[in-house]
Amino acid sequence: MPIFNSIASWLMVKRMHQIELFQKYPHEVQQEWFHKLIESGRETEWGKNWHYDEIKTPEQFRQRVPIQTYDSIKPYIDRLRRGEQHLLWPTEVKWFAKSSGTTSDKSKFIPITEESLRDCHYKGGKDMVSIYCSNYPEHQLFTGKNLALGGSHQTDLLEDYESYHGDVSAIIIQNLPLWADWLRAPNVRIALLSEWEEKLEQMARSTMNENVTSLAGVPSWMLVLFHRILELSGKKSIREIWPNLEVYYHGGVSITPYRPQLRETLGADIHYLELYNATEGFFGIQDLTAGGELLLMLDYGIWYEFLPVSEWNKEDGKAIGLEDVKIGEEYALVVSTTGGLWRYQVGDTIRFTSTSPYRFKITGRTKHYLNVFGEEVMIENAEQALAQACERTGASIAEYTAAPVFMDKEGKQGAHQWLIEFAIAPDDLQRFTVLFDTALKALNSDYEAKRYRDFVLLMPQVKALPMGTFYNWLKHKNKLGGQNKVPRLSNERKFVEEILEFLRLSTEASALSPN
Repeated sequence: MPIFNSIASWLMVKRMHQIELFQKYPHEVQQEWFHKLIESGRETEWGKNWHYDEIKTPEQFRQRVPIQTYDSIKPYIDRLRRGEQHLLWPTEVKWFAKSSGTTSDKSKFIPITEESLRDCHYKGGKDMVSIYCSNYPEHQLFTGKNLALGGSHQTDLLEDYESYHGDVSAIIIQNLPLWADWLRAPNVRIALLSEWEEKLEQMARSTMNENVTSLAGVPSWMLVLFHRILELSGKKSIREIWPNLEVYYHGGVSITPYRPQLRETLGADIHYLELYNATEGFFGIQDLTAGGELLLMLDYGIWYEFLPVSEWNKEDGKAIGLEDVKIGEEYALVVSTTGGLWRYQVGDTIRFTSTSPYRFKITGRTKHYLNVFGEEVMIENAEQALAQACERTGASIAEYTAAPVFMDKEGKQGAHQWLIEFAIAPDDLQRFTVLFDTALKALNSDYEAKRYRDFVLLMPQVKALPMGTFYNWLKHKNKLGGQNKVPRLSNERKFVEEILEFLRLSTEASALSPN
């Protein structure tokens, strides 16, 4: 194993030279991929409909092809799932990554091609390891295994055609090369189990005696796995079980609320490396050891565009290219990919922190923010303010969601309602609320203006929920595990009302139970 560790590390260093190359020549690399994508799309039904044979420049592309949403390309995807081909991409499409983003009941099926697996998702997986090896040359990563907490997949059988759908993580696991599969845990059978609680149990039991050196998965679900392993083993920390654990590759949700729980559960400090690996593509990797910024990955078969805030809600919103972005401004991400997505609005928002090279932070979702009263509170604001309040009160948050309390007919001021499941509750919830409100005002001038003298917004309403509420609610909705995430911020009360009603019914059922 030490020899393999040395050989693998050498191969990873070679890849770092290519990463340095696209950092040095970002626009040239993006131009090259633009032309490759347009060339590939010319013989598809989509490309013929939009006359790709006449498109020579990004400007022509933007003028001709509108920005797309899932609903606008869904008819093509429905046909692909029925076995038609060459609609969005010139090679065969048999895999579809199922994504609901949060706990929405409406699922999306994103086409995954051989090219998008090879040039994007697998490349991203190799690069996250390459970057880690480069930053920590004394690592012993390849002396053990990576524990990957992913989703499941299902087979769609038609009369003369077979296709598959599932979480993108499951599609990646199902198609891993043998050498990569050898370095991961648990085995594929367990990793792809569809029943979450059964998978959790088998994962915990099968990995307890492995030499795990790295982790990959969504923080909320990883903590659930940790707790089960500790229950089974009788140990006090994960470090006692996996003494050689070095790094946690995380993404999907912000890790900020989970850091105190992870620190306590792990029982030791390890390295953290953030990823931006969405269903639609692998977009960013944290390449610095500190700072929380992500490097925009420019050679993954993706051509990027960016939609400024002022264009978000316009039918013909005008996106800009990489060369025109500015540091500190908010953008919605638009991509064209080797998976057959064309000018597709992902739904995530980012803010650039550097343009040489291009680094950014994920700030939220175009639909997941609070802006009923003009306060423009993004997820990033909420995470930072909650973290500050927790630090001041010794509290720790397991999960949360928030929604507006609307003004009544008499014009009584509105507010934000926060449902929070505390891993460690503050001694004084009112003090926590005041500290949170103060921090949010300091971070967001629009929120501060709306909170001025309670003219528009009243003090936040924070309700502490019993531990396990969010997990049980997700289980009730059949949304455990995989890529399912608790919606953080919403401009409607759908999720908040669902959770409150679920809690009410659960409380009543417990009160009536003879035990």
